[in-house]
Amino acid sequence: MATNDVRVVVVIGAGDLGSRVAQLRAAMGEQVFALRRRVPGADDGAGLNWLAADLVSGSGLDALPATPDAVVVAVAPDERSEAAYRALYVDGVARALARFRTLPRLVFVSSTAVYGDDAGEWIDEDTAPSPPVFNGQVLLEAEAGAARFATQATVLRLSGLYGPGRDFLRRSALQASAGRRHWSNRIHIDDAAAAVSLLLNVPAPPALLLGNDDAPALQWQVMNFLRAPAGLPPLPEPDGPVSGRRIANARLRALGWVPQYPSYREGYAR
Repeated sequence: MATNDVRVVVVIGAGDLGSRVAQLRAAMGEQVFALRRRVPGADDGAGLNWLAADLVSGSGLDALPATPDAVVVAVAPDERSEAAYRALYVDGVARALARFRTLPRLVFVSSTAVYGDDAGEWIDEDTAPSPPVFNGQVLLEAEAGAARFATQATVLRLSGLYGPGRDFLRRSALQASAGRRHWSNRIHIDDAAAAVSLLLNVPAPPALLLGNDDAPALQWQVMNFLRAPAGLPPLPEPDGPVSGRRIANARLRALGWVPQYPSYREGYAR
Protein backbone atom coordinates (compact mmCIF):
# COMPACT_ATOMS: atom_id res chain seq x y z
CA MET A 1 0.00 0.00 0.00
CA ALA A 2 0.98 3.63 -0.32
CA THR A 3 3.09 5.11 2.45
CA ASN A 4 3.19 8.72 3.60
CA ASP A 5 -0.07 9.30 1.70
CA VAL A 6 1.60 8.69 -1.69
CA ARG A 7 -0.59 6.46 -3.78
CA VAL A 8 1.05 3.57 -5.62
CA VAL A 9 -0.31 2.82 -9.10
CA VAL A 10 0.85 0.06 -11.45
CA VAL A 11 0.21 0.26 -15.19
CA ILE A 12 0.52 -3.13 -16.83
CA GLY A 13 1.03 -2.52 -20.52
CA ALA A 14 2.53 0.98 -20.63
CA GLY A 15 2.45 1.35 -24.38
CA ASP A 16 0.78 4.15 -26.30
CA LEU A 17 -2.30 4.32 -24.08
CA GLY A 18 -0.84 2.98 -20.85
CA SER A 19 2.11 5.37 -20.85
CA ARG A 20 -0.27 8.30 -21.17
CA VAL A 21 -2.23 7.05 -18.18
CA ALA A 22 1.00 6.57 -16.23
CA GLN A 23 2.13 10.11 -16.98
CA LEU A 24 -1.22 11.55 -15.92
CA ARG A 25 -0.98 9.76 -12.58
CA ALA A 26 2.67 10.71 -12.03
CA ALA A 27 1.73 14.35 -12.64
CA MET A 28 -0.66 14.02 -9.68
CA GLY A 29 2.23 13.08 -7.44
CA GLU A 30 1.58 9.36 -7.33
CA GLN A 31 4.27 6.69 -7.39
CA VAL A 32 3.74 4.98 -10.74
CA PHE A 33 5.23 1.68 -11.88
CA ALA A 34 4.97 1.32 -15.66
CA LEU A 35 5.43 -2.19 -17.03
CA ARG A 36 6.29 -3.05 -20.61
CA ARG A 37 8.54 -5.52 -22.37
CA ARG A 38 11.11 -2.93 -23.46
CA VAL A 39 11.46 0.17 -21.35
CA PRO A 40 12.16 3.54 -23.03
CA GLY A 41 15.43 5.41 -22.87
CA ALA A 42 16.51 7.52 -19.94
CA ASP A 43 15.16 10.70 -21.54
CA ASP A 44 11.64 9.28 -22.01
CA GLY A 45 8.97 8.73 -19.42
CA ALA A 46 10.50 10.92 -16.72
CA GLY A 47 8.93 10.51 -13.31
CA LEU A 48 7.91 6.89 -13.90
CA ASN A 49 9.35 3.71 -12.42
CA TRP A 50 9.81 1.60 -15.54
CA LEU A 51 9.77 -2.17 -15.23
CA ALA A 52 10.85 -4.47 -18.06
CA ALA A 53 8.66 -7.56 -17.94
CA ASP A 54 6.91 -10.05 -20.21
CA LEU A 55 3.46 -11.24 -19.21
CA VAL A 56 3.55 -14.26 -21.50
CA SER A 57 6.81 -15.68 -20.19
CA GLY A 58 6.52 -14.19 -16.71
CA SER A 59 10.03 -12.72 -16.81
CA GLY A 60 10.46 -9.55 -14.78
CA LEU A 61 7.19 -9.82 -12.86
CA ASP A 62 9.00 -10.29 -9.55
CA ALA A 63 9.81 -6.57 -9.60
CA LEU A 64 6.14 -5.60 -9.23
CA PRO A 65 5.21 -3.98 -5.89
CA ALA A 66 3.22 -6.44 -3.78
CA THR A 67 0.52 -4.11 -2.44
CA PRO A 68 -0.35 -1.33 -4.89
CA ASP A 69 -3.32 0.95 -4.38
CA ALA A 70 -4.51 0.51 -7.96
CA VAL A 71 -3.61 -1.35 -11.13
CA VAL A 72 -4.43 -0.49 -14.73
CA VAL A 73 -4.27 -3.24 -17.36
CA ALA A 74 -3.88 -1.81 -20.87
CA VAL A 75 -2.11 -4.53 -22.82
CA ALA A 76 -2.08 -5.21 -26.55
CA PRO A 77 -0.98 -8.38 -28.40
CA ASP A 78 1.78 -8.49 -30.99
CA GLU A 79 -0.31 -10.43 -33.46
CA ARG A 80 -3.97 -10.94 -34.24
CA SER A 81 -4.44 -14.63 -33.50
CA GLU A 82 -6.49 -16.46 -30.91
CA ALA A 83 -3.38 -18.02 -29.43
CA ALA A 84 -1.68 -14.63 -29.01
CA TYR A 85 -4.80 -13.06 -27.48
CA ARG A 86 -5.25 -15.91 -25.03
CA ALA A 87 -1.60 -16.04 -24.03
CA LEU A 88 -1.61 -12.33 -23.22
CA TYR A 89 -5.10 -11.33 -22.10
CA VAL A 90 -6.11 -14.46 -20.21
CA ASP A 91 -2.96 -16.25 -19.10
CA GLY A 92 -0.50 -13.35 -19.05
CA VAL A 93 -2.73 -10.88 -17.22
CA ALA A 94 -3.66 -13.52 -14.63
CA ARG A 95 0.04 -14.32 -14.17
CA ALA A 96 0.78 -10.65 -13.42
CA LEU A 97 -2.23 -9.99 -11.18
CA ALA A 98 -1.47 -13.07 -9.11
CA ARG A 99 1.76 -11.36 -8.01
CA PHE A 100 -0.11 -8.84 -5.88
CA ARG A 101 -0.89 -9.73 -2.27
CA THR A 102 -3.73 -7.20 -2.24
CA LEU A 103 -5.43 -5.33 -5.07
CA PRO A 104 -8.00 -2.75 -3.91
CA ARG A 105 -8.75 -1.33 -7.35
CA LEU A 106 -8.37 -2.51 -10.93
CA VAL A 107 -9.19 -0.86 -14.25
CA PHE A 108 -9.12 -3.34 -17.12
CA VAL A 109 -9.06 -1.79 -20.60
CA SER A 110 -11.08 -3.91 -23.01
CA SER A 111 -12.79 -3.31 -26.35
CA THR A 112 -16.25 -2.84 -27.83
CA ALA A 113 -15.30 -5.78 -30.07
CA VAL A 114 -17.24 -7.89 -27.55
CA TYR A 115 -20.47 -6.66 -29.20
CA GLY A 116 -21.76 -8.28 -32.33
CA ASP A 117 -24.68 -6.03 -33.28
CA ASP A 118 -24.32 -4.97 -36.89
CA ALA A 119 -27.33 -3.02 -38.16
CA GLY A 120 -26.71 0.43 -36.72
CA GLU A 121 -27.95 -0.36 -33.21
CA TRP A 122 -27.08 1.79 -30.22
CA ILE A 123 -24.92 -0.08 -27.73
CA ASP A 124 -24.66 0.76 -24.03
CA GLU A 125 -23.61 -1.01 -20.84
CA ASP A 126 -26.90 -2.91 -20.69
CA THR A 127 -26.41 -4.46 -24.13
CA ALA A 128 -25.55 -8.14 -23.90
CA PRO A 129 -22.20 -8.92 -25.54
CA SER A 130 -22.21 -11.36 -28.44
CA PRO A 131 -18.72 -11.40 -29.92
CA PRO A 132 -18.74 -12.83 -33.44
CA VAL A 133 -15.01 -13.66 -33.61
CA PHE A 134 -12.21 -14.82 -31.33
CA ASN A 135 -10.85 -11.45 -30.19
CA GLY A 136 -14.10 -10.41 -28.52
CA GLN A 137 -14.61 -13.88 -27.12
CA VAL A 138 -11.17 -13.95 -25.50
CA LEU A 139 -11.58 -10.41 -24.16
CA LEU A 140 -14.83 -11.37 -22.43
CA GLU A 141 -13.07 -14.25 -20.73
CA ALA A 142 -10.16 -12.01 -19.76
CA GLU A 143 -12.45 -9.35 -18.28
CA ALA A 144 -14.07 -11.85 -15.94
CA GLY A 145 -10.78 -13.48 -15.04
CA ALA A 146 -9.05 -10.20 -14.17
CA ALA A 147 -11.96 -8.96 -12.04
CA ARG A 148 -11.57 -11.91 -9.68
CA PHE A 149 -8.21 -10.58 -8.48
CA ALA A 150 -9.48 -7.20 -7.27
CA THR A 151 -11.68 -5.93 -4.48
CA GLN A 152 -13.10 -3.35 -6.88
CA ALA A 153 -12.78 -3.86 -10.63
CA THR A 154 -13.95 -1.74 -13.56
CA VAL A 155 -13.89 -2.84 -17.19
CA LEU A 156 -13.61 0.00 -19.69
CA ARG A 157 -14.53 -1.11 -23.20
CA LEU A 158 -13.03 1.34 -25.68
CA SER A 159 -13.96 1.83 -29.31
CA GLY A 160 -11.31 2.43 -31.97
CA LEU A 161 -8.34 4.44 -30.74
CA TYR A 162 -6.93 7.18 -32.95
CA GLY A 163 -4.49 10.03 -32.56
CA PRO A 164 -0.80 10.71 -33.21
CA GLY A 165 0.79 7.91 -35.22
CA ARG A 166 -2.55 6.21 -35.87
CA ASP A 167 -3.22 7.26 -39.47
CA PHE A 168 -4.75 4.12 -40.97
CA LEU A 169 -8.15 5.69 -41.62
CA ARG A 170 -6.65 8.86 -43.07
CA ARG A 171 -4.49 6.85 -45.47
CA SER A 172 -7.47 4.69 -46.42
CA ALA A 173 -9.61 7.77 -47.08
CA LEU A 174 -7.02 9.30 -49.40
CA GLN A 175 -6.83 6.10 -51.45
CA ALA A 176 -10.54 5.25 -51.44
CA SER A 177 -12.82 5.16 -54.45
CA ALA A 178 -15.91 4.19 -52.47
CA GLY A 179 -17.16 4.18 -48.90
CA ARG A 180 -19.59 2.14 -46.85
CA ARG A 181 -22.83 2.87 -45.02
CA HIS A 182 -21.17 1.54 -41.92
CA TRP A 183 -21.40 3.14 -38.49
CA SER A 184 -17.95 3.71 -37.05
CA ASN A 185 -16.89 4.64 -33.54
CA ARG A 186 -13.69 6.11 -32.17
CA ILE A 187 -12.07 7.75 -29.20
CA HIS A 188 -8.97 9.90 -29.26
CA ILE A 189 -6.14 8.29 -27.34
CA ASP A 190 -5.77 11.32 -25.07
CA ASP A 191 -9.47 11.14 -24.18
CA ALA A 192 -9.13 7.40 -23.56
CA ALA A 193 -6.21 8.00 -21.19
CA ALA A 194 -8.20 10.68 -19.38
CA ALA A 195 -11.11 8.25 -18.99
CA VAL A 196 -8.89 5.54 -17.48
CA SER A 197 -7.31 8.07 -15.12
CA LEU A 198 -10.73 9.36 -14.06
CA LEU A 199 -11.78 5.86 -13.04
CA LEU A 200 -8.90 5.79 -10.56
CA ASN A 201 -10.37 8.87 -8.87
CA VAL A 202 -14.06 7.95 -8.72
CA PRO A 203 -14.83 6.56 -5.24
CA ALA A 204 -17.04 3.71 -6.47
CA PRO A 205 -16.92 3.40 -10.27
CA PRO A 206 -19.32 1.06 -12.08
CA ALA A 207 -18.14 -2.42 -12.95
CA LEU A 208 -18.56 -1.69 -16.68
CA LEU A 209 -18.27 1.43 -18.82
CA LEU A 210 -18.02 2.16 -22.53
CA GLY A 211 -15.53 4.68 -23.91
CA ASN A 212 -16.40 6.49 -27.12
CA ASP A 213 -16.59 10.06 -28.35
CA ASP A 214 -19.90 11.88 -28.71
CA ALA A 215 -20.40 11.25 -32.40
CA PRO A 216 -20.61 7.80 -33.98
CA ALA A 217 -20.49 8.47 -37.72
CA LEU A 218 -20.98 6.72 -41.00
CA GLN A 219 -17.66 5.67 -42.45
CA TRP A 220 -18.04 7.40 -45.79
CA GLN A 221 -18.78 10.72 -44.09
CA VAL A 222 -15.61 10.49 -42.01
CA MET A 223 -13.61 9.59 -45.11
CA ASN A 224 -14.97 12.62 -46.98
CA PHE A 225 -13.92 14.85 -44.09
CA LEU A 226 -10.41 13.45 -44.33
CA ARG A 227 -10.31 13.77 -48.12
CA ALA A 228 -11.34 17.43 -48.25
CA PRO A 229 -8.05 19.02 -47.05
CA ALA A 230 -6.22 17.11 -49.79
CA GLY A 231 -8.55 18.54 -52.43
CA LEU A 232 -9.98 15.14 -53.29
CA PRO A 233 -13.57 14.86 -54.53
CA PRO A 234 -16.10 13.56 -52.01
CA LEU A 235 -17.14 9.94 -52.17
CA PRO A 236 -20.78 9.48 -53.15
CA GLU A 237 -23.21 8.19 -50.56
CA PRO A 238 -23.06 4.41 -50.98
CA ASP A 239 -26.02 2.13 -51.58
CA GLY A 240 -26.93 -0.90 -49.54
CA PRO A 241 -28.01 -1.59 -45.99
CA VAL A 242 -26.54 0.16 -42.97
CA SER A 243 -24.12 -1.91 -40.90
CA GLY A 244 -22.07 -1.41 -37.76
CA ARG A 245 -23.12 -0.17 -34.32
CA ARG A 246 -23.23 3.09 -32.38
CA ILE A 247 -21.52 3.24 -28.99
CA ALA A 248 -23.15 5.37 -26.28
CA ASN A 249 -20.98 7.20 -23.75
CA ALA A 250 -23.63 8.66 -21.39
CA ARG A 251 -22.53 6.73 -18.31
CA LEU A 252 -18.89 7.68 -18.66
CA ARG A 253 -19.88 11.31 -19.16
CA ALA A 254 -22.09 11.12 -16.07
CA LEU A 255 -18.94 10.45 -14.03
CA GLY A 256 -17.49 13.78 -15.15
CA TRP A 257 -15.53 12.70 -18.23
CA VAL A 258 -15.57 15.38 -20.93
CA PRO A 259 -13.78 14.50 -24.18
CA GLN A 260 -11.30 17.00 -25.51
CA TYR A 261 -12.17 15.69 -28.97
CA PRO A 262 -15.96 15.14 -28.98
CA SER A 263 -16.02 14.02 -32.61
CA TYR A 264 -13.76 13.00 -35.45
CA ARG A 265 -13.86 16.58 -36.73
CA GLU A 266 -11.94 17.94 -33.75
CA GLY A 267 -9.68 14.90 -33.46
CA TYR A 268 -8.61 14.76 -37.09
CA ALA A 269 -8.31 18.54 -37.45
CA ARG A 270 -4.92 18.44 -35.73
